[in-house]
Amino acid sequence: MSLERELQKRSGSKCELSGSEENLSVYIVPDVKENGLKTALYASKTCIEQMNAADSIDPNHWRCLNDSMWSEHDAVKIMAWRMLHRIDADWTQDLLGMMYMEDDLLELAQASGDGEEDENKLVHRDVNGVILEHGDSVVLIKDLKVKGSSMVAKQGTAVRNIRLDHENETYIEGRVDGQQIVIITEYVKKT
Repeated sequence: MSLERELQKRSGSKCELSGSEENLSVYIVPDVKENGLKTALYASKTCIEQMNAADSIDPNHWRCLNDSMWSEHDAVKIMAWRMLHRIDADWTQDLLGMMYMEDDLLELAQASGDGEEDENKLVHRDVNGVILEHGDSVVLIKDLKVKGSSMVAKQGTAVRNIRLDHENETYIEGRVDGQQIVIITEYVKKT
């Protein structure tokens, strides 16, 4: 049986990443020395184009990874992991945090260089130097007057599910008393 027929059978004639049933073909996972069914998947033309060209990635197309990242097939897991690292969106970090891969499979996924730390990447740190991540919870360490309003965010207020500013490492965003505000990282402590 040919590789394509095996993949059609395995996938039910659907893209193993997006579930699309149109314009499907075999995609061989790049940067992996092994060959065969373990490193091949059945994918749509749209998925293949975006996997091959980082500048044409549409983050909304890849919301399908929420389901496909749980596939039992190695090639699908590898490409889901790689695409989650290539997409610059808050929701991808949540999915990566949930995704589990055995060490040998993770090594194959990392073979393309995706997921490596960028030396120019902004690192947000709290008052104690602890690294802050998207979704963390912090506590205010002093009363803060919120610019543009009469509100004062009180010391000891917990701010849950923070968002990081992607342009300035000293700013985070969070909700205080139902209002979304920008907070300077030197006034927070990670909980």
